[in-house]
Amino acid sequence: MSKRPPEKRLRIRRVDGIEKGTCKMNSETYNYLKITDKIEIIVAGKKKIELNAFPFSDVPENEVWANPDEMKLVGIADNTIATVRAVMKK
Repeated sequence: MSKRPPEKRLRIRRVDGIEKGTCKMNSETYNYLKITDKIEIIVAGKKKIELNAFPFSDVPENEVWANPDEMKLVGIADNTIATVRAVMKK
């Protein structure tokens, strides 16, 4: 049985200029969560989305920046706190 990756509660922000299917997050948080390419965002155990993650130092440590239209489609409001973790490879 494989060990679950570390997870952290982060604030999801809708930011213009982010491509669909991707997100930006702080470099230190990216490394702490041991992300290689994709993250999983889970809100209240009900809403779940996988995005390609890219590290950026200009993003605050406790935030993930995502595409506003995609977040609306999934039903995630701006400033929502969600559990974020690396997607486990099968």
